[in-house]
Amino acid sequence: MIGRLPLDEQLESLRAVLSRNDVLTEVLARTATLDLPGWYVTAGCLFQTVWNVATGRPPTAGIKDYDVFYFDAGRLSWEAEDAVIQTGREVFAGLPAEVEIRNEARVHLWYEDKFGVACPPYDSTEAAIDSFAATTCCLGVRLEPGGRWRVYAPHGLSDVFNLVVRPNPVLAPRSVYETKTARWQQQWPELTVLDWPAENVTTTRCGSPAPSLCRKQANGRLNSGSWGP
Repeated sequence: MIGRLPLDEQLESLRAVLSRNDVLTEVLARTATLDLPGWYVTAGCLFQTVWNVATGRPPTAGIKDYDVFYFDAGRLSWEAEDAVIQTGREVFAGLPAEVEIRNEARVHLWYEDKFGVACPPYDSTEAAIDSFAATTCCLGVRLEPGGRWRVYAPHGLSDVFNLVVRPNPVLAPRSVYETKTARWQQQWPELTVLDWPAENVTTTRCGSPAPSLCRKQANGRLNSGSWGP
């Protein structure tokens, strides 16, 4: 079982599995040409590729879009972000999937209107990835010079490979988690979806119930590991 392998072997397995999704590898390659600050391809296109391969489905099955996050705190206007989006449409033209680009430095400007809860300003793309509704979603990959893959996985990779979906109650409301997981279970019934925690459980931004645990979790992160071709 890949989820029980040593961390370096899990990383190698992750690259091997993700490379079976030709759309994903093309998105990675084309995003690298945009030279966006702090960029990652992130979220569903990554963990859902793993789920597909693990369950014998085509690597692209059920993946509705490919998310590209970047962080540019010096250009917070919608016009600046939209200019990047329009350039991206040209770069990703011809791909059989939608690619959605977002500047995570400006999420706090619109998040409350969309989801009903306030979002403190992020200080990095990694901080944005930390805030997904499920820990399984907290995964980012980008290409670095020389073809190296950089991986950000603050909660490790075991749950991803083991088809476990675990709540991350640090920002997104319970309704977001339950809506997403209900949809995912229809597409991937093999998933084990864990319940949202009781309302009286206090969590920190990293998802741990106390600051000391948060520090321990941060020290154990698979934090931006890189490995070559």
